[in-house]
Amino acid sequence: MKKLFLVMNPYAGMRKANKYLSDIIALFNRSGYEVNAYMTACRGDAVPAVSQYAPQSDLVVCIGGDGTFNETITGLMLSGADVPIGYIPCGSTNDFAASLHLSGNIMDAARDIVQGTPVPYDIGRFGNRYFSYVASFGAFTRTSYNTPQNIKNALGHTAYILEGIQELSQIRNEHIHVEYDEGVVEGDFLFGAICNSTSIGGILTLDPAQVDMGDGVFEMLLVRAPADAQELAKFIRALKKQKYDCSMITFIRTRHLSIRANPDMPWTLDGEREDGHSLVEVENLHHAIRLMQKGEIHA
Repeated sequence: MKKLFLVMNPYAGMRKANKYLSDIIALFNRSGYEVNAYMTACRGDAVPAVSQYAPQSDLVVCIGGDGTFNETITGLMLSGADVPIGYIPCGSTNDFAASLHLSGNIMDAARDIVQGTPVPYDIGRFGNRYFSYVASFGAFTRTSYNTPQNIKNALGHTAYILEGIQELSQIRNEHIHVEYDEGVVEGDFLFGAICNSTSIGGILTLDPAQVDMGDGVFEMLLVRAPADAQELAKFIRALKKQKYDCSMITFIRTRHLSIRANPDMPWTLDGEREDGHSLVEVENLHHAIRLMQKGEIHA
């Protein structure tokens, strides 16, 4: 019998996955897997668990939100094991899952894992940490780790929107210097994201035609603060149309970045806080993970 290590965040989202746990395990058992289940108790808990058990497993399955999935891939990378991952998304926003059109139905997502095939995807290395879909700074980046879990559970996606709007009045521009594959960009920006996803924080959306999560490159979006109401209106129209030729927006594609910034400027990696760095190297790790996926493939 094949071995499956299941790591679950029982507090994710509305805790909706909890009542399906026995059904999920039964499904995996009937599909030929011996399941070793681990419930996380606090932030960061999944990393050492996955790192320890992944090398002994044929499949690792994550049940939770973007943060739990981030911890799962981090544990997998630290273990050095070449083991496919299954993801049952049940968090508040689920950006990574939304970009891949993974099922939001708990049992359908579990069935897609056992019926699927491993598809390679890129992840990012940010200094000595990893991220599955985004590293960001500035506007909205504090929202994900400042919004209490009980509010996320009660309001879901709405919590991010409300907190993001409140945050606009407190935003300051951040000065950064970025060296990337084909050039250099420097300036004052109110928001920046290095992403491998079509959805960022449930607030900004990139054109799916411009995002390939397995092509070995990131999309980087930098947004300058609007000088007046007219520029703000142009920016909003550009985001709605997903056309990034607006003067306020810098859009680049690159495999590697070297970023100089104020060390007091915090980042978020997949919605989790990361302290600031005066200099950080960011690298695309091409096809570093294999995700179990069924149906139309978007890699």
